[in-house]
Parts: sequence; structure tokens; C-alpha cells
Amino acid sequence: MPELGDDARMGSISRYIFRTTSSAFLIVLVSLTALIWVTQALRDFDLMTNQGQTILVFIGITGLIVPLLILVIAPIALLIAVAHVLNRLSTDSEIIVMNAAGMSPWLLFRAFMTVAVVVSLLVTAISAYFAPKGLRMLRDWLTEVRANVVSTIVQPGRFTSIENGVTIHIRERRNNGQLVGIFLDDRRNPAERITVLAEAGELLDNDNGTFLVLQKGIVQRHELKERDPAMVGFERYAFDLSQFAGGPQAVKYSIRERYLWQLMFPDPKDQFYIEQPGQFRAELHDRLIAPLYPLAFVVIAFTYLGAPRTTRQSRTLSMAGAIGGVALLRLIGFASTVFGATMPWMLSLQYVAIVAAFGFGLFVIRRGLIVEPPAFLTNWLAALTDRISQRFAAT
Repeated sequence: MPELGDDARMGSISRYIFRTTSSAFLIVLVSLTALIWVTQALRDFDLMTNQGQTILVFIGITGLIVPLLILVIAPIALLIAVAHVLNRLSTDSEIIVMNAAGMSPWLLFRAFMTVAVVVSLLVTAISAYFAPKGLRMLRDWLTEVRANVVSTIVQPGRFTSIENGVTIHIRERRNNGQLVGIFLDDRRNPAERITVLAEAGELLDNDNGTFLVLQKGIVQRHELKERDPAMVGFERYAFDLSQFAGGPQAVKYSIRERYLWQLMFPDPKDQFYIEQPGQFRAELHDRLIAPLYPLAFVVIAFTYLGAPRTTRQSRTLSMAGAIGGVALLRLIGFASTVFGATMPWMLSLQYVAIVAAFGFGLFVIRRGLIVEPPAFLTNWLAALTDRISQRFAAT
């Protein structure tokens, strides 16, 4: 029975660590993603405003980059969450109590790795499908916007030429999408000039095309053979904009916008693949190794912070070591991807770095060792801190 009690107790601790780490991970992930998303979304705010879209459409369109942001941020958010939980367990002396109760660091490490596996699966799904899917949808929308004449004319205060001989000016665009103070000049017909002035108008997009529906205005037609123009007032007047819109454009997806299986088995006739086979190869390896980073980050964090320490032993340098190890690993991966496009052998460096991180970390954790900074570095930092403290005390 004691063994069952020990197993139950360890299971409760594992569930507690899983729940605490997962909560911290979600908080950090949502916070960082929202912050970066806002900075990215603001760049497209003017375009969405000019298009007259609602805030919900704006959020939906700009939200298509969220999967890509999560792909980059998730491993970092997991590192922050694990470091936070380990630091709190150490501050409250819970790690020491667990160790005294016979719970080895390896069992504690397994609880954190459970969270890392879940995050790794999330990164795998996003890397293989959801991130490219979001970027593809965004590309489709931007292509449609560029092909739509509406995106070029709805710019208040500017005279815009939408085609040779056709000029439009809009004084103001209101929040509800209504256009105010519209001037339209059509000189495409050499024998006739048409000028339209309207108090207001709106854009109408339906199955028949795109129309500028004008309200309460005047149409002035001036034939060159006539001295005076003919002027006609109207309550509603529809001007067809579809004739100026470009036809359907073929969408060309970039390498980052390809699904994982398209990178693994590229079409030999693909123009991007023919011109940039190295970029395809580098992107493929970057996608394949992405799910390993959450696991490696947890191993590195636990290697430096997971061992039991007394309250007299500073964890500051250990925290710095964990951050430095993660930064070095990610830097190697980034450099490997960038230079691997032209030097294929460089792609192997990221795998070597991952294996080295796993090998060193698992060895230390399994043996229950404490990774300490060199004594000379600790003594130097302590002396430096004392001198700074004495200087501030003297002033």
C-alpha cells in the first residue's frame, strides 16, 4: 500500500505541474501573440479603412497571421512558463521537499516534458498546415484587393486616375462607408466629355459587378461639336466600375506558403522550385525541426533550473545560462536555415545542435547533477556586486 500511496502522490504532483505550466504557457502565449499581432495589424489598418470594411472583417483578415506568430512564439512562451514554474517551486522550497520525499528530478522533469509534447504537437500542426493556410488566405485576399479598382479609388482628398481618361475625386469617406463630394471626369470618348458631380454615393458589389451608385447630382455631357454642354440632374446614377477592374489573377504562393507535403514532394514543374531549389530544401528542414524546439527548450531550462538548491544558492546565473543556451540553439538553427539554402551541409548543424542539447541535458538530469557557473565567474560577479553596492552606499 505505501507504494500505491507514493504513486498516487507523484501522480498528483505531475498533474499539478502540468496544470500550472500549461496555464502559465497559455497566458504568456496569448499575451505575446496579441502584442505582436497588434503591431502587425496596424500596418494594414489604412487598407481596411479605405475598403470600408467592418472591425470584424479587419480582425478576421489580420488574424490570418496568428498561426505563424504562434509557430514562432510557442517555444519561447513554453520556456518562460517552465522557468517561471521552476523558479516558484524553488523559491517555495517545494523542489527540495520533493527531493527529500524521494522524488527524483527525473520524475519532475517528465511532468514538464508532458507539456512540451503537447506544445510540440501544436507546433507540428501549425507548421505543416495552419500557418501556410493562413498565409495563403491572406495572399488570396490581397490579390483580390489589388485586382479590385475599389481599393484605388476610395482615397479621399486625392485625384485618382483609374484608367486613361477617367479621373475620380472623393472629398470624404464617412465611418458608415458613405462617400461624400464625388467628382468623376470621363474623357475616354474623344468626341464627348462626361463630368459627374454628386453629393454622396456608395459602392455596390454584387453578382453583376462593382458599381458606384451616386445620389443627388448632375451629369454634364459636352460634345466637341457643340458649344454648350448638356446638364441633367439626377437622384440616383450608377457608374459601372467593373470595366476597370482587372480580371482574375493567378495567385503564386511563396515557399513559406506551401504546405509541408508540398515541400517534401514538390512539383518538378513548379517555377519557384526550378528557380530556388535550395530555398525549398531549407524551408523543409526548418519545418521538420520546428517541433523539436519546444522539447529542447524544456530540456535546457530544466538542466539549469530543475536541480534542488538551497536558498543560499543564487539562481540568477542559472537562469542566465538557460536563456543563453536557448538563444545559442535558436541562433544556430536560424543560421543553418539561412546559409543552408546555398550550402546544403549547413542544414545539418541544426540537427547536431539539437542532439547535443538533448544529450547533455538528459545526462545531467538523469544523474541529478547541478550545472553551476565556473567559480571564477561567480566570484567575479560577487565582487563586482559588492563594489557597486558599496559605491551606492557611500553616496
